[in-house]
Amino acid sequence: MELARTSSVSTIHVPTSISKTQLTKPNLLNFQFNPIPSSSFSRIHGKTSSKSKLFTTISPSPSPSSVSTESIGPPEPEVEVETKGEKFDWYAQWYPLMPVCDLDKRVPHAKKVLGLDVVVWWDRNESEWKVFDDACPHRLAPLSEGRIDQWGRLQCVYHGWCFNGSGDCKLIPQAPPDGPPVHTFKKACVAAYPSTLHHDIVWFWPNTDPQYKDIILKKQPPFIPELEDPSYTRTMGNRDIAYGYDVLVENLMDPAHVPYAHYGIMRTQTPKVKVDREGGRPVVLSVKKLDINGFDGDQEWGISKFIAPCIFYAYTKPFGESR
Repeated sequence: MELARTSSVSTIHVPTSISKTQLTKPNLLNFQFNPIPSSSFSRIHGKTSSKSKLFTTISPSPSPSSVSTESIGPPEPEVEVETKGEKFDWYAQWYPLMPVCDLDKRVPHAKKVLGLDVVVWWDRNESEWKVFDDACPHRLAPLSEGRIDQWGRLQCVYHGWCFNGSGDCKLIPQAPPDGPPVHTFKKACVAAYPSTLHHDIVWFWPNTDPQYKDIILKKQPPFIPELEDPSYTRTMGNRDIAYGYDVLVENLMDPAHVPYAHYGIMRTQTPKVKVDREGGRPVVLSVKKLDINGFDGDQEWGISKFIAPCIFYAYTKPFGESR
């Protein structure tokens, strides 16, 4: 998705696997190479307060053209983050599935999030987008390969079982009409996930336990004010890529690759002294806010925000605003 303010361009990406996050030292003005730690969201365990540290593992060379062969001493701490024993729950979050502009109400759609196969479909009886397990409870056939029948129910392609927006089975064609109402049995129901429409995107909560049926009343998807700001224009789209969202989000957080990977495609600031054709240069950025739920970053050209687990967006600073 892209947001554009007059004379500026901002980009919001909501890709839909669990990432590894590298924290860099605020005001990074020199080249330092740090190991990529396990995600501070996924590795935090226990009740006691813990600290995560980043270390510089390659010491500066004596001269630009030589490499030191001296043994490297104990690493010096770069950044410490107090976690206070918090643990990030990946399955207690709202996840974006698709912008509605890319969803066809006439057919069901298959998606995979966190390894979960789900089907997104339009329930015209309730005028809502629904998200189910993409497996018929009968023979586990993908419901995404079925259809929406003339009564607005989701019909399985294999044996024609039909389900309403709550996941209840409403029809088993093979069951005698004068026999037991087997379609009402609990095992004939399909698991339904909490879902909602927010910022013109379908979101779902990846837990079908009944206790989360009304989770929207307690916790809403992340609010992105720029998407509702009339001073921005908005273009939505969807792209299938051959890797997890963790790789993409990490890529979007990395401004240093742009002059090289996007050479001739994306404009970048020209350095005062060019060291190569592409114009790579030291990156000046700082982290203004950091906790288990994400961070706010400040760069020369604008502001970037990461909302765990998978929302990253950036926008240019208002005219006249400085660092």
